[in-house]
Amino acid sequence: MIKPLGDRIVIKVIEDSEQTSGGIFIPDSAKEKPQKGEVIAVGLGKINEKGEREPMDVKVGDTVLYAKYAGTEIKMDGVEYKILSVKDALAVIE
Repeated sequence: MIKPLGDRIVIKVIEDSEQTSGGIFIPDSAKEKPQKGEVIAVGLGKINEKGEREPMDVKVGDTVLYAKYAGTEIKMDGVEYKILSVKDALAVIE
């Protein structure tokens, strides 16, 4: 298991469907980089100037949209993850 430090989060990348609703398969070369993922681990938060921890905006289980080229990609047990700063998470999908 990965435990992020500070204000970082670990997300499991959610790949978009390889087939359109009309039944057309999309080749890998034509796909956009995924920008959606499920939060699987959250750091403790950033320490501010007063020495206090700032609360995190996301929690484990949230589905988030993140900046296109944000974070560091890693692969463990055949699953793609990203470690990124919480500021690179743009929105939570409800």
